[in-house]
Amino acid sequence: MKLSKAISLKIQNICKEYNITPNKLASICCLTQSTIQNLVDEKSHNPKLLTIIRICEGLNISLTKFFDDDLFSKIERED
Repeated sequence: MKLSKAISLKIQNICKEYNITPNKLASICCLTQSTIQNLVDEKSHNPKLLTIIRICEGLNISLTKFFDDDLFSKIERED
């Protein structure tokens, strides 16, 4: 699976888990709606780690918790 697909699915799963929309996630994490939407739509092929960190901080979870998911077990390069 491509990294962009794994991140998109993870964000969608987080939104379901926390019962929030991607727009609400953006607001909570002090990110623009377009940043989150680009991640969900897989338009961001090389997302910045800082963006993922901001998501984690907004949700008060660790990077380890974010990436501790089978989605990230077999990532294909996107170069």
